[in-house]
Amino acid sequence: MLGLTLLAALAVLGWVMKASARAIWVMLAVIWLALVLAHLPLPGFAPLGRVLGGSLAGWLWLGAVSALVLGYRRMLRAIRARVPEPDTTAAPTRSDQFSGAELDRYSRHIMLREIGGPGQKRLRQAKVLVIGAGGLGAPVLLYLAAAGVGRIGVIDDDTVSNSNLQRQVIHRDADIGAPKVASARAALEALNPHIEILTYERRLSAEDAPELIAQFDLVIDGSDNFETRYLVNAACVASATPLISGAITQWEGQLSLYDPARGAPCYACLFPQAPAPGLAPSCAEAGVVGALPGVIGAMMATEAIKEITGAGQTARGRLMIHDALWGESRQIKIKRDPNCPVCAALDTRADPA
Repeated sequence: MLGLTLLAALAVLGWVMKASARAIWVMLAVIWLALVLAHLPLPGFAPLGRVLGGSLAGWLWLGAVSALVLGYRRMLRAIRARVPEPDTTAAPTRSDQFSGAELDRYSRHIMLREIGGPGQKRLRQAKVLVIGAGGLGAPVLLYLAAAGVGRIGVIDDDTVSNSNLQRQVIHRDADIGAPKVASARAALEALNPHIEILTYERRLSAEDAPELIAQFDLVIDGSDNFETRYLVNAACVASATPLISGAITQWEGQLSLYDPARGAPCYACLFPQAPAPGLAPSCAEAGVVGALPGVIGAMMATEAIKEITGAGQTARGRLMIHDALWGESRQIKIKRDPNCPVCAALDTRADPA
């Protein structure tokens, strides 16, 4: 049949010339339409139809079948487009059972009656977001990774500078100029290959904070500015996510666990507004002793481990203050502000003892 031969020849020609599939189908559709017109009972077309072969019904049937096939393929492509591609960068699925290497690694935790095997399993299942990979974030990240927290997120938009290395122990001299999240991830993966590290190389914003924080069980804020602290606090209050927040300057540091959903105050209850310029200078402005972030950061990591495992008494409802210059530590009991603009409307449990 001359008509089918023509269609086949055009398809082969398009394939040889490496034409797009769309172009080939358009060309075949034009030829098919011409064949249908040639077989219509119109004056002067009957002889041409007989030469090309086939019948009007046959060519219409061929067109209908082709349209169904094309429509089905297009529907499949639309369905596939809605299905997300698998994340090949995600950590492989781990067994619920600890490997021999993990049991040996976490044996000192497992020996503690306050943690034991169940507590270590809770650490493995935990998802913790750390805000900042600087002075406080560095020891927090290292100790969480060493403790076996299963999924650790870290967000920071800064790069490693030479002046960071006096206190930000997660970074190395060779990391100068690199994004802090990349440097931190390399250090954590080298420390513990059994955990998953998620990095977010950007500054936390009001637009993405609620969605990001809602993905984690616990947030640890090691940021160095009040804007970020208030932003993190508001997002944690909205998602009922416990927040461990710390701050340092010169020789003194402080931390607490803010959790209004469980009766404790939020950060804004204690610090309703940022201090006036100059009253709370940053480390860059006032300086900081290098080991202080390690002390406060290690305390924050300890509070995170207790919060996750249920061990001991956490810093929920207590402000812990450490003066490294005079070697003194003290605690202040803190309560929710019933008029707090951030958390006053929450329906919470009783205040902690």
